[in-house]
Amino acid sequence: MARADQVQVTSGVSYELIGRWDADKLNQILKTDTPKFFGVTVTYTPARNAVRLYRVTYASVIPEMGNKPTIATGLLAIPDTSDTSFPMFSYQHGTVYGKEQVPSFPDQSPETQLALAQFAGQGYVVIGADYFGMGQSKEPEGYMVKGSHQQATYDMVMASRAVLDQMKLTAPKLFIGGWSQGGFVTMAFLEKLESAGVPVAAAATASAPADVFVALSGFLDFPRKNDADWVPTLFILSSFAFENYYGVPGLARSLLNDAYYDVSRKAYEKQPFDAAQIPTDLRKLVRTEYFDPQFFAASAYGRLVLEKANAYRWIIRSPVRNYYGEADEAISTGLGQIVMTYQRAIGSGNTKIEAISTGQTSHRGTYATAIPQWKTWFDSLK
Repeated sequence: MARADQVQVTSGVSYELIGRWDADKLNQILKTDTPKFFGVTVTYTPARNAVRLYRVTYASVIPEMGNKPTIATGLLAIPDTSDTSFPMFSYQHGTVYGKEQVPSFPDQSPETQLALAQFAGQGYVVIGADYFGMGQSKEPEGYMVKGSHQQATYDMVMASRAVLDQMKLTAPKLFIGGWSQGGFVTMAFLEKLESAGVPVAAAATASAPADVFVALSGFLDFPRKNDADWVPTLFILSSFAFENYYGVPGLARSLLNDAYYDVSRKAYEKQPFDAAQIPTDLRKLVRTEYFDPQFFAASAYGRLVLEKANAYRWIIRSPVRNYYGEADEAISTGLGQIVMTYQRAIGSGNTKIEAISTGQTSHRGTYATAIPQWKTWFDSLK
């Protein structure tokens, strides 16, 4: 049942206006807020139009749970202009720890703000799924659960197009992009779109862990001096999410040391917890045996990561650019290049898949540096 402030589009799709950001606010994001949050100064093309922001609520299903019906939310941002046709950019958000630090709560999501200022402020419709378990979803968080990420993002596109259709607007050309976890989701989303025959003009990522096993194995077996102190939370979120979505009771407990299990569960479930109680040293959080590469690969957790959490092992047809930073504290250079490397290794001869360095940029800096490059590339393909 839709609330009074919601507009019903179909039985499974509704939307509500949550704000309007003018060009001055969008340009403040580009000039002041983004450099402060992301730690780098980048030249962005100024926003030239205001944007209307809507929260879309839509019906979806959870593939890992036998297509269990669920309700999800996401953001739809429409340029406040007289135009009736726009390119569409679907932005997939990165790892966040707050349930509302997602696109449909843009005031709480600096990365979404940057996407809005750079794209919606220059004539793109911007959409962003909150993912299952985030935003107003009642599910547990589906962190790095590939099928659910694919379903949430795919159904968000369909729901957004239904809303636009009711508004007598069109967005025929689709671009997709994402940062960090959202880079993984973007590649998984691309696989879903291509398999469904939905044309994608281009896909771009920044700091994408397209192979989660490679990322986690690196943290366990070949730690780098600059590995992020938040790396342990990746193991927490993925182990609990896999336990819930793939139906493996006790999976998180099998990975995490007993002393940190309860606080880790609270963090995953978005309950109040003391972040200082979660160790930044991975060896304190994760059981000792997982630092044996053979044990990790053979474990229930390791097998799920290896088999389920990759997003590049198909013959990609759409143009893709994966941006990576050479000082990224979470994504190694090799992992940043892995999609291109794989496509070339299988002999496809596909030169439309490129890995592009943003130089000596951090994890945040890679996204902030890459997004205007996405924009320039997308503009050339409109």
